[in-house]
Amino acid sequence: MNNIIDYVWLVPLFPLVGFLLNGLLRNYLSKSLSGIIGSGVILASFVVSILLFMQVKGGSTGVVTLFNFIEFGKTSIPFAFQVDQLSSLFLLIITGIGFLIHLYSTAYMHEESAPHFARYFAYLNLFVFSMLLLVLGSNYVIMFIGWEGVGLCSYLLIGYWFKNIEFTGAAKKAFVMNRIGDAGFLLAVFYLLSKLGTVGYADVFSKVDQLSGQDLTIITLLLFVGATGKSAQIPLYTWLPDAMAGPTPVSALIHAATMVTAGIYMIARSNILYTLAPVTQTAVAVIGIATALLAASIALKQNDIKKVLAYSTVSQLGYMFLALGVGAYTGAVFHVMTHAFFKALLFLGAGSVIHAMHHEQDIRNMGGLKKYMPTTHITFLIACFAIAGIIPFSGFFSKDEILAAAFANNPVYYVLGAIGALMTAFYMFRLYSMTFQGSFRGTHEQEHHLHESPAAMTIPLVILAIFSFAGGLVGIPEVLMQGGHQLNEFLAPVFAESTRRMTPHPIDHTKELILMFGLMAVILVIIIFAWKKFSGYQKTDAEETGLGKVLQNKWYVDELYEAVITKPVNAFGKGLEKLDRFGIDWVVNGVGRSVQYASRQFRLLQSGQVGSYILLMVLGMILLFVLQVFLKK
Repeated sequence: MNNIIDYVWLVPLFPLVGFLLNGLLRNYLSKSLSGIIGSGVILASFVVSILLFMQVKGGSTGVVTLFNFIEFGKTSIPFAFQVDQLSSLFLLIITGIGFLIHLYSTAYMHEESAPHFARYFAYLNLFVFSMLLLVLGSNYVIMFIGWEGVGLCSYLLIGYWFKNIEFTGAAKKAFVMNRIGDAGFLLAVFYLLSKLGTVGYADVFSKVDQLSGQDLTIITLLLFVGATGKSAQIPLYTWLPDAMAGPTPVSALIHAATMVTAGIYMIARSNILYTLAPVTQTAVAVIGIATALLAASIALKQNDIKKVLAYSTVSQLGYMFLALGVGAYTGAVFHVMTHAFFKALLFLGAGSVIHAMHHEQDIRNMGGLKKYMPTTHITFLIACFAIAGIIPFSGFFSKDEILAAAFANNPVYYVLGAIGALMTAFYMFRLYSMTFQGSFRGTHEQEHHLHESPAAMTIPLVILAIFSFAGGLVGIPEVLMQGGHQLNEFLAPVFAESTRRMTPHPIDHTKELILMFGLMAVILVIIIFAWKKFSGYQKTDAEETGLGKVLQNKWYVDELYEAVITKPVNAFGKGLEKLDRFGIDWVVNGVGRSVQYASRQFRLLQSGQVGSYILLMVLGMILLFVLQVFLKK
């Protein structure tokens, strides 16, 4: 293969084949074969993705057109894949971490019966296929197909245990809230078509100067509405914590490698549009930092191990949007990458704990697990240091790049971001200490069965721990090592036009070092405080009060939505149902009943008796005679 880019279609094809095999043959495949097919196709895609990445790194990029998808008038929308620095990097994240999650699932889901086991892997494969379409598409229509695909798969996987009404409710919530955002995306696509007659990235970005400032603001705001739904930002974030209803590996896939990063990718891909729409950029930054702080505050008081991590994801996504809003596109993508490493590790580590605790998820009933689960413990600890932003762990470099860009743009963003970082360190080490430190607080039966997870689960943990530790070294800031930010150099062609048009906001290196290590010093103090405070945690029946209760109840946002939106909409729907049943149906059915009744009465006139017919004829003649007399008068 001289040019592997021509074979980019293999990357999404493999997961699609896996979906079809596991989906159609689920009643005939053994669990081991389903796992091999489901994991093997993702591994095959990962291998092709590595080859593509190496070719792109060597300087080759391109667009591969498979067929003409939509054609009307002068508009032609091909089904084409774009291979460049941004898409090739996302391919590695999606297929690499996706494979580890599939491998992990073969052990985690072993209790499922064979047909459901195959159904699970079919859904996972379809999820990866949809995300690959999303990042590979060379135009907004193909991106939208993948966009809708991951939305469908999230519904299927969140509601995987469909006999549980609560879980299916969470799946419906995710589906509906994403549809709200998707409407914005679709309107943006139609707006682009009406203004430029094209939705291809190359064509749109080359014609961007034909759009007025108002056009750019409308298009970017509509796209951002889509991003707030898919990437769980205010006000469309509440579906993501509820998505914990699905199996834990699903949570890892949604939070680390697919779906929630879609909004980040879309804005990063559309960077020139946002660079030229300063109003939208400000909105993105403000919504991002607000979401980061709100979600971090909620995570402080959550006791479900997966809920803490879910709100952590919402918060970290907020940082990525902050980066996009201040024009630090590379920083946002960098944090997507490092977050994928440590968040996948955190969720899979949580799954290992839940597996050992026989599905117990309340951290108040855990404690002291480090001596029973040494591999899970040390890898989870590495992920906690990474998300807290301690050097040299990966999260330090991406977080610092975002905060430095935020400071250069607006110091208020930096202060708020730093507060969020301190809360992140506190709630993560509260989670770690209550889970792994101190004495065990569960039942004697749980303690008796505590054990380390099998190799299929711990091997992905170890691999992710290595990347969580060293993955940030591809983005060492200039202040620490000149030429150390290899990721910035790699992604530079994608953001070149935005870089050319942006007003630079340089930050003094001395000031950057003070901010960088000053914040890390405070974070270390917070870590030590949380470690000591919660390592000796003992269960108590005392309930939270005041602000603690508000945070535990997630600022009552769900209750607010229920009162302001859900109940009125349901009441309106029931009103329309009554109008349909007792109004429209009554009128329509009444006409039918009236005709039916009249026909039954007229039917009686046809008696078959000759005397009756003569009588009616005479009466008719008399009636006609009377009418004639009156009409003459």
